[in-house]
Amino acid sequence: MATKSVAIVTGASQGIGRATALRLARDFSVIVLVARDKEKLDKTASDVISLGAEAVVYVLDLRQPQSARTIIEGTLKRFGRIDALLNIAGAVPQIDLFQLTDAQWDDGMALKLNGARRLTIEAWNALKASQGSVVLISGSAAFDPKPEYAAVATINAAINALAKAFAEQGIKDGVQVNSVSPGAVMTGRRQSFFEKWAPAHNLTVEEAIKIFPEQAGITRFGKPEEIADLMSYLVSPAAKWMTGASIRMDGGEIKGI
Repeated sequence: MATKSVAIVTGASQGIGRATALRLARDFSVIVLVARDKEKLDKTASDVISLGAEAVVYVLDLRQPQSARTIIEGTLKRFGRIDALLNIAGAVPQIDLFQLTDAQWDDGMALKLNGARRLTIEAWNALKASQGSVVLISGSAAFDPKPEYAAVATINAAINALAKAFAEQGIKDGVQVNSVSPGAVMTGRRQSFFEKWAPAHNLTVEEAIKIFPEQAGITRFGKPEEIADLMSYLVSPAAKWMTGASIRMDGGEIKGI
């Protein structure tokens, strides 16, 4: 029996996480899907199966420390290996620096940073054994912090630093680690943001969506599938020499070098 290749994708119920899970179903035998929304996660699982891969679902909150161990131990018990880990889960509140509460800061760190950190540590020995790959998702705000989304920028910058630290250890252990910093990708979450933001600026949602790319200095919003293609490349054999990189894909929004 051929050995199955196994990829774990967090945040797989929607947006970039879902798109990445579907893209990886073309390259891996098994996709382990992690998120909190069972209904949406089951839909992703069904679509993964239709693409020819096996799907395993974990409906868990990565804010909870025990979730990482549950996922890794369960995956290893069933398949005996992990080849790729893609840490995509996590939304950080876009609230002004002077209005953010300690609880909101802590919540943003708990899922996107600490959830990814714990899962990567739990998976590390298995990734060493498979000479596998890790990707952590950050965001372009890390390179251009603004007071109105200070937590997003700060936590994304921390993720880039964390990925660099894992990559340094990975050079010794044979584990490839990179981070990806998407720009303005049109996901359901971004649509919800505009539905709240537009009325506060005396705009319709359609008007807000139309003017944003021009204000950001880009031609259009990105698509989740475009980020998913980049993710799939980073965990493919073709990218094996790329490690410790923080890769921006933002349509040219960040102009600094």
